[in-house]
Amino acid sequence: MTSALEAHGLAKRYGRRRGPALQDCAFRLPAGRICALVGPNGAGKSTLLALAAGLMRPTAGTVRVLGTDPASARERVAYVAQDKPLYPQLTVAETLRVGAELNPGRWDAEVAERIVGPLDPAARVRTLSGGQRTRVALALALGKRPELLLLDEPMADLDPLARHQLMGTLMADAAERGTTVVMSSHILSELEGACDFLLLVDDGRIRLGGSIDDILTAHTLVTGPVADLAPHTVVESRVTGRQLTALVRHDGPVAPTPWHTTEPSLEDLLLAHLRSPDAPPLLTPSAAVDTDGAVAA
Repeated sequence: MTSALEAHGLAKRYGRRRGPALQDCAFRLPAGRICALVGPNGAGKSTLLALAAGLMRPTAGTVRVLGTDPASARERVAYVAQDKPLYPQLTVAETLRVGAELNPGRWDAEVAERIVGPLDPAARVRTLSGGQRTRVALALALGKRPELLLLDEPMADLDPLARHQLMGTLMADAAERGTTVVMSSHILSELEGACDFLLLVDDGRIRLGGSIDDILTAHTLVTGPVADLAPHTVVESRVTGRQLTALVRHDGPVAPTPWHTTEPSLEDLLLAHLRSPDAPPLLTPSAAVDTDGAVAA
């Protein structure tokens, strides 16, 4: 399968005194997927997106975007940073005109204007609220008709209705054009309904990667009497009286007795892994690369 984004031994360090923002990251994201990029603050998510956008160079390893290096792919990639930098003195209409002039032959004015929606074209960017600036930044990104769309906490300052509407527009446009989307967010319930691929970053490393369905299928939530769960890998467990509740990565089927078994939700799974930093990482075949840089079978 064609990869939209690949990393091999990727690392980034800011100065000698600070720890690495990313270290030894190796994964692949197949083209056409909607990827949730999740993890705690300071985990390395923004650094990974900036490296993919070609805004900085890695300290070690490589990142490939759409089959080439980030600089060569820049025209085919759109990136919306967390602070959504825009020219404050320009009007909304002037900002979209700049987008059109910077992307000749690619610009989709209809999409950009649909996302800007009810905003006054004559309003200057400096007068807009945070949510309105988000609309303009997303209009610039989607108007470019990118093959890869990188979004760093794009909906954080939108009200719930606007977030729902823009997420629907974003997903519909991605589905129509086959755009690959990597979206960082802390709103796990929002990601679960929109994304089909997952990258969990924690402490600068990829802890989980692959199709969300495959990752969920690899885990089971079990409750029952306190007992040994071998040969399964216990991600997290807690005991209440004589009752054990555990999230396990199962090696073969989990015996239905004496356990009660259910499939975890994405939120349950992510929170369990974040609370258990010593749990072994998992990359499903769709996300894995061999040590020589080849895609795993």
